Formats: sequence, structure tokens, C-alpha cells
Amino acid sequence: MEIAGIDHVVVRVADLDRSIRFYCEVLGCKLDWRRDDIGLAHLRVGSAFIDLLAGEAISSDAVHNMDHLCLTVASFDAAEVRRHLEAHGVAVGPVAERYGASGWGQSLYLSDPDGNGLELRG
Repeated sequence: MEIAGIDHVVVRVADLDRSIRFYCEVLGCKLDWRRDDIGLAHLRVGSAFIDLLAGEAISSDAVHNMDHLCLTVASFDAAEVRRHLEAHGVAVGPVAERYGASGWGQSLYLSDPDGNGLELRG
């Protein structure tokens, strides 16, 4: 068996509408399919999905099993990405060279509205 890639990741969120707005309006994901019957939204990210699953409210002291999700940004310009995020009121960490699946590249960290860690990289 050989794993060929990531199909989707599921992120638990407290408010589905708020999270859809953040991931789509701020990060540029595309809503592919929304299943209100089970509180799930499938967001298209390239060839993969980020699934948002509404559940119990997530407290600030909750223990998370996932440290962060790293998303690749096409034509990554760190200064422009920072300006865009800050214009939406998102706190952004410092830009640094970090190692990932595509090798070394610049990236920065932020959190979604539920405190889930995100890394955006070129």
C-alpha cells in the first residue's frame, strides 16, 4: 500500500457559518457542499477538502489533537498575505523558512476563529 496524498481533513468548529466565512472569505477556500442535516461543510482546497464539522462549543482551554494544518498558497508573497489577513483582523505570526512536503519555504502561522492552528506557506 502506498499513500498518494491527503483527501480531506476534518476540523471541529463551534459556529459553522462563522467558520465558512473565515475559510472562504479570508483564506479563499470554496464551499463545495454543505450538509446542514449533520452540521458539515466541505470546502475545496485545490484537489482536497477541509471539512468543517459543527459540534459542541470549543473552549479556549480545550486540548487539541492536531497542532496545525498547513495550506500551500499559490504565488506566496509573505507581505501581501500578512496585509490581507490583518485587514480581516487576523493575528499573524512571524514569517520564517520552514521545512514541509515541498521542501524549504517561507510560511507564517495563524489561528482560525476556533483556535485551530494554521500555517500558510509558499
